[in-house]
Amino acid sequence: MPDLWTPVAELPHEAFVERLHKVIASFAETMGVDKPIVEVELADSSRFVLDRIEPEPGFGMVTLYVTDSRDDAPDALIVPIGSMRRIELSKSSDERVQRFGFSVPPAT
Repeated sequence: MPDLWTPVAELPHEAFVERLHKVIASFAETMGVDKPIVEVELADSSRFVLDRIEPEPGFGMVTLYVTDSRDDAPDALIVPIGSMRRIELSKSSDERVQRFGFSVPPAT
């Protein structure tokens, strides 16, 4: 990733988020869980457990809503799509899902 990143309108951020939601929903169905754990790793190696992801503000950027027990974790992050290095999906124990879990929007 270059040192200087500038937003561009052409990036398919809405399609990316829509497809990501489909993958997460399919994973949840296959694993038999209502709310899987979704964790993202960013280019700076920081990691966050997500509640949801939205395609706004666009222009190649998305909003990550964080549900994390760490005191220093932000509530939300607006990041370039290219800054996401890895997205991990896992099924969770009942105790963990009460605190964490990804909210897949209803299919339209």
